[in-house]
Amino acid sequence: MPRVKTGPFRRQHHKKVLKMNKGQFGTRHRLFRRANEAMLKSLWYSYRDRRNRKRELRRLWIARINAAARLHGTTYSRLIHGMKAANILLNRKMLADMAVRDIQAFGAVVKKAQAG
Repeated sequence: MPRVKTGPFRRQHHKKVLKMNKGQFGTRHRLFRRANEAMLKSLWYSYRDRRNRKRELRRLWIARINAAARLHGTTYSRLIHGMKAANILLNRKMLADMAVRDIQAFGAVVKKAQAG
C-alpha cells in the first residue's frame, strides 16, 4: 500500500485555522500551533456561553418581574403562584417585557393573579 502524505490537506487546515483567528493578538493569529490552541479554546467558550446566555437572561427577566411586582404590592414568587392558580400562561420573557414596556397591562396581570 502506498504512503499517503498530507501536504495539501495540512496546508488547507492551517489556512482555515489561521483565518478563523484573524483579529487575535500576537502569535495567536500568526503561528499555527498557538492559533489552534486559541481556536479550540474560543470554540469551547462560545459553546459554553451559548448555554450560559440562556441562564443569564432568565435571571434578568426574573429580576425585572420581581421589581415590577413589588411596585404593585406583591413579590415574584407570589405573582408566579397566583398566575398558575389563575391559569395565566405567560412566560417570563413576555412578562418581563410587559413589566418594562407596558406597566398597565402588567398591573392587570398582577390583579388577575392576586384575585385567582
